[in-house]
Amino acid sequence: MQTIDTALVKRLIRSQFPQWAELPIRPVLPGGWDNRTFQLGETMSVRLPSAERYEPQVAKEQRWLPWLAPQLPLPIPVPLAKGEPDAGYPWPWSVYGWLAGEPATHAGITDMNFFASDLADFLRALQRLETCEAPPPGEHNFFRGGPLRIYDAEARQAISRLGDAIDAQAALAIWQTALHSTWRTAPVWIHGDVSAANLLLEKGRLSAVIDFGSCGAGDPACDLTIAWTLLQGDSRELFCKNLALDPDTWARARGWALWKALITLADHRHPTTLHTLPAWHVLKEVLQNAGF
Repeated sequence: MQTIDTALVKRLIRSQFPQWAELPIRPVLPGGWDNRTFQLGETMSVRLPSAERYEPQVAKEQRWLPWLAPQLPLPIPVPLAKGEPDAGYPWPWSVYGWLAGEPATHAGITDMNFFASDLADFLRALQRLETCEAPPPGEHNFFRGGPLRIYDAEARQAISRLGDAIDAQAALAIWQTALHSTWRTAPVWIHGDVSAANLLLEKGRLSAVIDFGSCGAGDPACDLTIAWTLLQGDSRELFCKNLALDPDTWARARGWALWKALITLADHRHPTTLHTLPAWHVLKEVLQNAGF
């Protein structure tokens, strides 16, 4: 991982965008994994890839986000400028307009059903957009929107490593069901990482969707994992109903949620760490709510 700090961002801004050199720069915490984000002044943000494998996301976001933004019902990041490698930093980077809000949490959401409905509306609008020339699943987005079989060996190894700590038989059954279907219609636009951290709230309502680094065109199942990672009960059912996707797509979505929980737990099995508690919760939701 590249070391990225406030001092580096100041050097990059001063060198390439001197008109903004006197603006304060503050890291956005908690920091992301693929990219590091800093607030620039009151109205902008700076986003820098943290490793070479995330570099292709810069050009993709620069090309597609200005096109996507005016067609969606909620604000998304829009690039204002593109930075070049400089000051010891080896990759391109971006300056965006700042989107206010806090990452979604149960405590912060005033009404889970409104939240689920708003998110379903956003995803439905995204899925309806023209996909001509949109990037297909690939290394640029870690095959989000592609077939789950690319992660088959990884998922099975995780189940084996976890052993008696989980209901391996139930996990395998859900995984195998997810593998047995594919998206059989035209590719649709996907966000690629619809997690609570990328869904911003203002006054308790969904206000913006950020981090399109994994976007592309393909199977929308990967965008539905929020049904198990954040939604529950009535809000989960409403989300499912409003999206009106077929049962096979939801089975694949369940597979995506299961895969992520499994690989997280296989790397960090201790149940009391802050890093693994959410994954244990997701695994429980996936295994216990397989037929909604």
